[in-house]
Amino acid sequence: MTTPVADPNSSTTMMPNYTEAQSFFVDAPYVNGAAEGMNTLGLVVFSIFFGCILQQMKGKGKPLVDFFECLHLASMKLVTLVIWFSPIGIIFLIASKLVAMERPEDIFEQLGYYMATVLTGLGIHAFILLPILYFIIVRKNPYRFMYNMLKALLTAWGTASSSATLPITMECLEDNNHVDIRVVKFVTPIGATINMDGTALYEAVASIFIAQNIGVELDIGQVIIIR
Repeated sequence: MTTPVADPNSSTTMMPNYTEAQSFFVDAPYVNGAAEGMNTLGLVVFSIFFGCILQQMKGKGKPLVDFFECLHLASMKLVTLVIWFSPIGIIFLIASKLVAMERPEDIFEQLGYYMATVLTGLGIHAFILLPILYFIIVRKNPYRFMYNMLKALLTAWGTASSSATLPITMECLEDNNHVDIRVVKFVTPIGATINMDGTALYEAVASIFIAQNIGVELDIGQVIIIR
């Protein structure tokens, strides 16, 4: 008894034909590395309990507290330095993919629709929904608060990383919005890890975009589940 073999030229084959554009998004070496990142949330939870124990130790734990404060300042200066040089590395990372393509204009057209969708969703969320929530809870002008955070927002726009923007965010909260430094040091590291509403919107759109790009048709139920 022989097993039938699917004809690779047949139109009924289930394997999608990958193009250069699909390879640009799916077959990137940094995608696999990002999927195997460290447990940041677990590290934050551990740090909270570890800090509480050091606080209870009072004088005995002060040398270790001083060490971590010094390490924090050095890390913030290092991250700031990396932020300034990261655009150069990103340019070369993207350029190496574009040079290998025969029709790079196709990828820019697809990226244009993708960026427009993501930016529209982020704009509605950032400039309408969040200000309404801020005004209801705080009863102050939300756009004044956002203006005072402009430096951090621009840094986040350029780096696309909440963790990389963390030192700038803490600086703006303390100096411009006059938030208690104890609140800033406690809330911002947790918020940079947990508060990923913008990332959730981006990843939902990205999932649908990649599925369409590789020829996978999604019904309305699957789209709702993704979102």
